[in-house]
Amino acid sequence: MIKSPEEVELMAESGRLLASVFTHLDGLSLAGRSTMEINDLVEDLIIRQLHARPASKGQYGYGFVLNCSPNQVVCHGVPSADAILRDGDIVNFDITLEKNGFIADSSKTYMIGDVAPAARRLVQTTYEAMWKGIRTVRPGARLGDVGHAIESHAKRAGYSIVRDYCGHGIGREMHEAPEVLHFGKPGTGLTLKEGMVFTIEPMVNQGRRTVETEDDGWTVVTVDGKLSAQFEHTVAVTGNGVRVLTLRPDEVRHRA
Repeated sequence: MIKSPEEVELMAESGRLLASVFTHLDGLSLAGRSTMEINDLVEDLIIRQLHARPASKGQYGYGFVLNCSPNQVVCHGVPSADAILRDGDIVNFDITLEKNGFIADSSKTYMIGDVAPAARRLVQTTYEAMWKGIRTVRPGARLGDVGHAIESHAKRAGYSIVRDYCGHGIGREMHEAPEVLHFGKPGTGLTLKEGMVFTIEPMVNQGRRTVETEDDGWTVVTVDGKLSAQFEHTVAVTGNGVRVLTLRPDEVRHRA
């Protein structure tokens, strides 16, 4: 669905607030904290300080404000008081926020303490792959162009793209059309138009792209036990390019 300029600005405000949540997490020492502690901290920040709504809580029956996905967890990891972040871990925090009726969605993979070079390379490549996709977004481009840019970058580094999950349109609802695949062929798929707003959120695996869901019905893991990383931004197609609505202050060098 095409968003009006006024709606895009409202979404940009949600995105700005969500970016501030990640900035707050950036300033914390995460080692030794449980993922439930992070969940509760983020919930308090969104509700009490930002006067917004954590959009994930209650969505599809989910009971928490974020997903915490460490190491071999690909996505949808459930916060737990028993899950303690340790030195050397990587962990993705996926957070949503609603303000004035519009939702923003973003995620970042954090590296805890002294992370092994192989894990660090995976995280960096995943971040680069997301930006490769973002930089293809403009009126007249195709969604296949976005997916191809992402997958090509990951494959060149020897990694695989998870195909079971994808980006999505977003606005008043968390999940709207279109689906945004992180693989594809150039010149194929939906043609992008000014006012479209969607997420780009590649999940990149060290090993095979195959995943499975654990018995809790939420947590998705790599079948081979190897690491996975993810980054996500909410983006809007502008008249001549792309605007990243969840851009964080430390990412101004990427501003389109």
